[in-house]
Amino acid sequence: MLHIPILRRGQPYRSLDAVRIAHHRTREPWVEVSQANVGLIRRDLLDQRAAREALASFSVAELLGICARAAEYFLQDALPLGGSLQSPQAYVEQVSSTTGMPYVLARRNMQKIHTVLAQMNDVLDGLTRRLDLTILDAGFGAVQGQFLSFFPRANALGVVLPSNSPGVHSLWIPAVAMKIPLVLKPGSAEPWTPYRIAQALMKAGCPPEAFGYYPADHAGAAEILQSCGRSMLFGDLSSVRPWLHDPRVEIHGPGYSKIVFGEDCVDRWEQYLEVMVTSILDNAGRSCVNASGVWVPRRAAEIAEALAGSLARVVPRSADDEQAQLAPFADGDYARRLSQLIDEGLEEPGARDVSAAYRQRDRLAIFEGCAYLLPTIILCEAAEHPLANREFLFPFASVVPTAEDQLPEALGPTLVVTAITEDPKLIRRLTDSPQIGRLNLGPIPTTQVRWDQPHEGNLFDHLYARRAFQTAVSPPGAAAVSAR
Repeated sequence: MLHIPILRRGQPYRSLDAVRIAHHRTREPWVEVSQANVGLIRRDLLDQRAAREALASFSVAELLGICARAAEYFLQDALPLGGSLQSPQAYVEQVSSTTGMPYVLARRNMQKIHTVLAQMNDVLDGLTRRLDLTILDAGFGAVQGQFLSFFPRANALGVVLPSNSPGVHSLWIPAVAMKIPLVLKPGSAEPWTPYRIAQALMKAGCPPEAFGYYPADHAGAAEILQSCGRSMLFGDLSSVRPWLHDPRVEIHGPGYSKIVFGEDCVDRWEQYLEVMVTSILDNAGRSCVNASGVWVPRRAAEIAEALAGSLARVVPRSADDEQAQLAPFADGDYARRLSQLIDEGLEEPGARDVSAAYRQRDRLAIFEGCAYLLPTIILCEAAEHPLANREFLFPFASVVPTAEDQLPEALGPTLVVTAITEDPKLIRRLTDSPQIGRLNLGPIPTTQVRWDQPHEGNLFDHLYARRAFQTAVSPPGAAAVSAR
């Protein structure tokens, strides 16, 4: 059986404690993963400075070159995995084996990661607001006669990762180019992607000390969050709630992303049907940027019927089918519980499962021995209904009638809003809202992401702080740079 080891400063370590992850379809043990206990993690994280110094010995320009080479290795090369080599096709099949993600979607996520690595210079330009990155090499530099100085807030970035989609790993990769080592705790069903990214970066010349890879339980995850000066945490509300007010931890929880229509455009909703369907369906509905709500001033019933009819054509397919758009749940019981939660919500007056009239089978469908949840559109009568602002790991969305003058307050915290309007007053209210993380003006799918812009916080601001700096002499090694 394939075994995935711990990485301690980049070096494989086989633990006596291991868990076996089952194949999502056969439920037979498929891969064994070494587990890091709290003591091992705590001991390894006592000296984070050494890993930071190893990475900081490279210039940002050198690290950008490493990222560019790693992009090609990640996409095209056979890379170490335990005691063997993992080909790109084996990676795709292995991701699918434990998460249920169809091959075609796994390859698309693989391409997302390649893009971020290959275009890291543009990503850092966006995150740093086009800061001359040589300033990070010297710690300070002059811009038009004014000195700037930045210092790292931490010697390592701890990352507690999910299992929903490989593309999410693109969010922590820029830390390497910013000279911050990584302490990674992979999702329980998706150990493959962070391990492969680390191997690609090491093959490209990144120092092994920059990578810790610690499969662990909840206690191990908590130790990483507590021991690293800065962290990222992915999870549902119950997982992230204890850390919501800890400034050291950047939270990546549910997105509650939405499409919002203004009064000026809602009567032309048919023109935007494809944008709505794409926003709901992309990546099998597994991403926090998938739309889980369509909020409209009127015509809610028509829009809900059209969405339900369009999405009813999406059916389960085999993992290797290039037309596959849905992903099964690795845990069939979890899929049943989600479907039951929706049914319980429908018991409350004021909501209807519009998709039920278009489905030829139950919402919970069994195909080739796997549990799927079929696309579901709920028509709510008001924003207060329990299903009006929910998010699930499959193509699910509520259509909610809401008066325009109630926006954006009625939306609640929202990661992405695609606003289909040209009304300057509504646009201004949306741009002024602190509850919207990413705003798309016009018919842009909520799932269309610009990697050179922040996502649920700015990673550069999370990892670096600017200090006041002045000098009466010319500091040795100061970077004299020009405004960009």
